[in-house]
Amino acid sequence: MSLDTLKTTRVLAVLRAPTSESALRAADALVDGGVTGLEITYSTPDAPAVIRALDEKYGDRIYLGAGTVTTQEQAEQAADAGARFLVSPGTRERLTAAMKATGLTVMTGALTPSEVMAAVEYGSDVVKIFPASLGGPGYLKALRGPFPDVPLMPTGGVSPENIGDWIAAGAVAVGAGSDLVSSAALASGDWAAITRRAETFSASGVGA
Repeated sequence: MSLDTLKTTRVLAVLRAPTSESALRAADALVDGGVTGLEITYSTPDAPAVIRALDEKYGDRIYLGAGTVTTQEQAEQAADAGARFLVSPGTRERLTAAMKATGLTVMTGALTPSEVMAAVEYGSDVVKIFPASLGGPGYLKALRGPFPDVPLMPTGGVSPENIGDWIAAGAVAVGAGSDLVSSAALASGDWAAITRRAETFSASGVGA
């Protein structure tokens, strides 16, 4: 499995929207601002429908996936809808196997060294370090010692100001949630604010 697309995309916007319509509008705002990695979480209503609509609209112009995947059914639904990758907040053997059975890129969550080892053992393509805000870039750098060849993607605590630190610490990419797409902007429909924030993330040079 090639990680070239993920490495090039660099930023995955973790999109948790209150409605499917707001998810679609926020996704458009993110793309307008230069953020093309979109993780539509299953906490968003009708997530598969959102993924399908975005896939039909943008195709390969975006790197589209599903997040907060916790069941085999969700993994299969997301794959059928056009997702390119699947993200789970934690790591479970059966769930990882179900995610891998779709043939998509699999990213499962871990925090401790033991959890990272489990994710690798079960076959995750990328280990999502979550919540990365607990340890910061220094913690990620420490994990690279025993796991120099494991693709690590911190999620949580990522901002335009510290993206460079995360990448320097060894992150293959970063996941950005509320700091990129705030709940306030989603609730009020301030799509211009989301675009401006996406532009700030893009200007960090992480997409270069």
